[in-house]
Amino acid sequence: MRKTIFWTHLVCGVVTGLVVIMMSATGVVLTYERQMLAWADRAQFADPAPGQAPLPIAELLAAASRQVPEFEANSLGLSNDPRAPATLSAGRSSSLRIDRYSGEVLEPAAAGMRSFFSAMTGWHRWFNASREDRAVPRAITGISNLAFLFLIFSGLYLWLPPTFRWIRFRTRLLFNSTAVTAKARDYNWHHVIGFWSAIPLAVVVATAVVFSYGWANDLVYRVFGEDPSAGAAQPTARAGEPAAASAASYGPDAALASPLTLDELFERASMQLPDWQTITLTLPDADATSAQFRIDLGNGGEPQKRHNVTLDRYNGQVALWQPFDSQSPGRQARLWIRFLHTGEALGIVGQTVAGLVSLTSLIMVWTGIALAWRRLVTPLVRRGRPRPASQPVVSDAAKP
Repeated sequence: MRKTIFWTHLVCGVVTGLVVIMMSATGVVLTYERQMLAWADRAQFADPAPGQAPLPIAELLAAASRQVPEFEANSLGLSNDPRAPATLSAGRSSSLRIDRYSGEVLEPAAAGMRSFFSAMTGWHRWFNASREDRAVPRAITGISNLAFLFLIFSGLYLWLPPTFRWIRFRTRLLFNSTAVTAKARDYNWHHVIGFWSAIPLAVVVATAVVFSYGWANDLVYRVFGEDPSAGAAQPTARAGEPAAASAASYGPDAALASPLTLDELFERASMQLPDWQTITLTLPDADATSAQFRIDLGNGGEPQKRHNVTLDRYNGQVALWQPFDSQSPGRQARLWIRFLHTGEALGIVGQTVAGLVSLTSLIMVWTGIALAWRRLVTPLVRRGRPRPASQPVVSDAAKP
């Protein structure tokens, strides 16, 4: 059994090694992407004149429409820092930043940095292939993620020494200063680093498998007894939290009144959680009777700090309150998985751990391939070398 697992472990490591190195190296580079881009964006923070108020949301939208008429925004995000520009988004991949005081559409900050991180993300996911050519690269990275997950768990099994003696455990738990040869050093590093990084690395790789395969994504919901195709469960109001508005809020009488402005609705949404960091408004249609807001209390990558509220546009009352923990367990788990992969769900500490285990995986793959090379290739090379010709033996009598 052990021999079978060992050879399977070795073959998987050799076959997928280069792909894992690519994904791990780009993962290290992307560790602090969010913080670096946020730092670069501060160059666009505006210092308003004393007493100057930001433009109303309607004017910001009109200014953006005049300057970029082809851009059709469907959401608007504001930061609790009044100097930060507003963000208009059209879907997930297209956005504009606009000065909240002048209404000027701003050029993308740190365009070179954003392009670099975009390329690194592309390599991390699908070898930076174009959209129409991603099927094969996605399949390769998906298979490599599965193989890497097997390597982690089979490696933990193989890490256990055949005989349970402390001296054997010590050489696999602690770095050995007496391992001076390349082979002994690689063996020691492969086992020690593999053991101490196994759990966080398993989380990072397992979450990547969920992104790679639909069956893995569905499994997250099925573990909690939920239908993956049903979507997020409807939230329920609880004591001490904003209750759902009655159906009368949407009745004909309410529709006769003028709706509240977007700024008034935004102000009421911000009162739900005063310690908010960013609030994103889904821009309502002209005849819509409600407005939806996402309130984020964290860094943007902490799902447990993101909550949704829907307000009646005519009286500003809460029509629907959806904190994170009101969602179904399957939906909560899926949101956690999205940001556990990068470590962002646990803040800067989680990101650092995710980056470190990406770095250690580079060492493990390198040492593993080196050990496999010595086991499989080096003996063949030595066997194929011609032996030096034997020197003739000269007797003492024949010597001059």
